Amino acid sequence: MIWNETVECMSREEMRKLQGIRLKRVVERVYHNCEPYRKRMQEAGVSPDDIRSIDDIVKLPFTSKQDLRDYYPFGLLSSPMSEIVRVHASSGTTGKPIIVGLTRNDLAVWKEAGARCLTAYGLGKNDIVQVSYGYGLFTGGLGAHAAVENIGGTVIPMSSGNTQKQIMMMHDLGVKALAATPSYALYLAEAIANSEYPREEFQLKVGIFGAEPWTEGMRRDIEGKLGIKAYDIYGLTEVMGPGVGFECECQNGTHLNEDHFFPEVINSETGEPVAPGEQGELVFSTLTKEGMPLLRFRTRDLTHLIYEKCECGRTLVRMDKILGRCDDMLIIRGVNVYPSQIESVICTMEEVEPHFFITVDRVNNIDTFEIQVEVKEGYYSDEMGKMIALKKKVAHEIQCVVGLQPDIKLVEPRFLQRSEGKAKRVLDKRVFKND
Repeated sequence: MIWNETVECMSREEMRKLQGIRLKRVVERVYHNCEPYRKRMQEAGVSPDDIRSIDDIVKLPFTSKQDLRDYYPFGLLSSPMSEIVRVHASSGTTGKPIIVGLTRNDLAVWKEAGARCLTAYGLGKNDIVQVSYGYGLFTGGLGAHAAVENIGGTVIPMSSGNTQKQIMMMHDLGVKALAATPSYALYLAEAIANSEYPREEFQLKVGIFGAEPWTEGMRRDIEGKLGIKAYDIYGLTEVMGPGVGFECECQNGTHLNEDHFFPEVINSETGEPVAPGEQGELVFSTLTKEGMPLLRFRTRDLTHLIYEKCECGRTLVRMDKILGRCDDMLIIRGVNVYPSQIESVICTMEEVEPHFFITVDRVNNIDTFEIQVEVKEGYYSDEMGKMIALKKKVAHEIQCVVGLQPDIKLVEPRFLQRSEGKAKRVLDKRVFKND
């Protein structure tokens, strides 16, 4: 099934013409309504008059996550606050979240893009979808929620956690599709196997999984244990949340809604476009966004693009599986975590040294997040009460910044290995479990 055949099956020539028209419009919008963009474009010697087709996008300057932090909270808006109807946010390396503002039209575009995703998964108005992504500032919950309503389906806004109730609702209400992180889906699968409900009594057929990397091996594991077909959904808060891209029934790459989100792949070192099909850093320009349009936003994700028509009939460009990142960001339980965030907290606490080591693993299909923290000489004690109090304090301070509670292991002074070169502060054991 295809939700918007006119766009999703548009010829490459027609698509590029549409993209050019929309690019010119959004460039004019940011140039006249957003001072930071106007200054950046003037410094680059480019004006809206220089943008005549989508090919001219290479003339425009890049936007980075740092730009969003530098102009926190609303410095990159291109619409007045009177037109901003919702705010979402993602974590940032300094403890301040990255803020995005959305207009009514932005929400309409988002739910339309989401409807394309769900339709590609075979869902429609007669289906019940349980949304187990977190609701709130995170885009996952509300993004999936609006998409279900847009196709006329029935949404169960479960949010995350409360596993036994998740299983009960899934069973009793005849849920057809589950929207969650893939790791939580695996956890639910094991919980169902140990529950009072026989697997054959569930009507679950479709999984809508995103917000964290997952392998083909994990897909097969989920599909086998839940008896479903598991689909990837792609998005990022800065661009538009879930709905930027989706898999079809062929599961041969992620279709990108390129009429709204124009993708490029560049050499991450030089910033120059790579040859078609070559791997590089993924870059997005939002072509229809009003609240906070982004021009050439560097995602730091590494992939390549596939322009051949898919067997499903769609002509939308496809993105291959994300191979990694240009930076050191960790995605733990769907939350972006940077080692620099941990460092920013550790360095402000007088009781500990600026030495730490992060270990991320996956146990029982749930990400674990452990941080070894070195205590200063004068604060290290044999008194259990003092150490427990300090452990709780460190965990709380870090959770306030990253939005995720780590398991803190306090270690004695000089316990952690020092390095004369670049310090190795992260061990992600999950990479050794992927295939």
